[in-house]
Amino acid sequence: MMRSHLQVLLFSLTFLLSVNAGAQVWKQHLPQAKMLGGGEFRWWGFSIYTARIWQQTPNKDGGLDQSASFALEITYNKSISRDRFVDSSIDEIKRLHGDKFNADKLKSWRQYMEKAFIDVKSGDQLIGVFLPGIGCRFYSQQALLAEIPDEIFANAFFSIWLDPRTKDSNLRQQLLGNNKSTAAITGSSM
Repeated sequence: MMRSHLQVLLFSLTFLLSVNAGAQVWKQHLPQAKMLGGGEFRWWGFSIYTARIWQQTPNKDGGLDQSASFALEITYNKSISRDRFVDSSIDEIKRLHGDKFNADKLKSWRQYMEKAFIDVKSGDQLIGVFLPGIGCRFYSQQALLAEIPDEIFANAFFSIWLDPRTKDSNLRQQLLGNNKSTAAITGSSM
């Protein structure tokens, strides 16, 4: 009887340690990362997600240095399907960049995202890590989901949040570290 209690306790501790370690697996690229900024995205009064930017070496003003590695962490407050992520991402890339990327390029990027993204429910996190000169990696709370060695894709993907023409200009300012408080915004996004 005592042995089974010890086994359950050991299993529970192992599980908790692995979950906590998995939640931080993206930090291997940014071990000293600090949160620079963040905000909440709301749509029609509903909280969709909270986004935060993490970086090890911010710019001289303490904001995001887009030429260095950074992580975009999104914590969801509602369920969203992988297909919706992919469709919304492609739509936003096309809106921001017009005809810069041809149909074949967008098709290959769609395939990247179909492998990298998962369905999420409230409380889930997806983390994208931008790696200059390399591309990007996507993580869930538990594990690496995909590594995409395509810097052009990485720049186009993160531009959804960081480009001056983003639909969410208030969130962009908050993510860049220009507004240090986490605040609610409204608009449309993924």
